[in-house]
Amino acid sequence: MRDWFIVLHLTGMVLWVGGLLVTTLILASHAVESGAAAAAALTRAEQKVFRGFIHPGAAISVLAGLLLLLSGPAIYMQAGWFHVKLFLVVILVVLDLRIYFRAKAFYAGHLQLTRGECIASHAAVAVVFLAILVMVLVRPL
Repeated sequence: MRDWFIVLHLTGMVLWVGGLLVTTLILASHAVESGAAAAAALTRAEQKVFRGFIHPGAAISVLAGLLLLLSGPAIYMQAGWFHVKLFLVVILVVLDLRIYFRAKAFYAGHLQLTRGECIASHAAVAVVFLAILVMVLVRPL
């Protein structure tokens, strides 16, 4: 059963992180778009990725991660890499929420996103995800 939890966990991570990376790039284009029709199309695309990939992926990943933890708590709770990974996942959740709420405010016209901010968010997601991979695969601690 543990193998299936790992499959679900990885599937959720691919959807979650992949969706965040795609959305931040679309937002970067959206931030400099001046045409109303193109902006509306980009908004729809971003919202579909949030609803169809990012948030379901995050839910699947977190739930499967909890199931993995419950399947063998002694394995994880004594491992230093796991604590760092959990901290990085919290950072990823914060980045997700920040991107989501700033995009939502951008759609409503309450703030102006810059291309640079979107690219920085993209890079932050990529770096955090890479650090998570290092913690899980290399287990340096």
